[in-house]
Amino acid sequence: MLDIQDDVTPIYDQQNQPHPILVVISGPSGVGKDTTLSLMKQRNLPFHFVVTATTRPRRPSEAEGVDYHFVSVGEFAEMIDSDELLEYAVVYGDYKGIPKTHVRKALASGKDVILRIDVQGAATIRRLIPEAVTIFLVAENEEEQMRRLRERKTETPDRLKMRIATARKELQQLHEFQYIVVNRDDRQEETVDKVISIIEAEKCRVDWSPVNL
Repeated sequence: MLDIQDDVTPIYDQQNQPHPILVVISGPSGVGKDTTLSLMKQRNLPFHFVVTATTRPRRPSEAEGVDYHFVSVGEFAEMIDSDELLEYAVVYGDYKGIPKTHVRKALASGKDVILRIDVQGAATIRRLIPEAVTIFLVAENEEEQMRRLRERKTETPDRLKMRIATARKELQQLHEFQYIVVNRDDRQEETVDKVISIIEAEKCRVDWSPVNL
């Protein structure tokens, strides 16, 4: 006679174990990636937000270790030589990269890891970590996307033109991602709700598998 309890116990044991996942939040420049992460942090959920290292100069509104790790080109080169970066790329003339150690430690502790990276970096992560969950943020339409870039006023006219041209190219890559979330300017909390719902659903997958770095 089949003992149903013995048959399902391993399933319950498996579901009670932590299922940490690695989540990539990406999208074109100016779409609201930083704002989305900031709102997620305010909810005090048990996520580990990986801080990207960059050679880009710090903006007045940014804080070291919170928005980015701001390093010199020489320091970044040392990180590359020491194989300390999960991925890195040149973005608008500056280097950006994900510290590998922070990701490993967070996953080992059972925490979900959130990466905020550009579309170019997301492509690298998809290749290196097929288990990663990829989310593409978009504005309501292209006109709104371009308006946000222009109103930031953080670049020279030439660099702004480059960002607009790059954003248009990046929008063509949304089909490479698993999820797309529309980030409306006046409904940003809804964006956060959708991102968290995606994370919760992915952690309940029957075919969940651990991230190997």
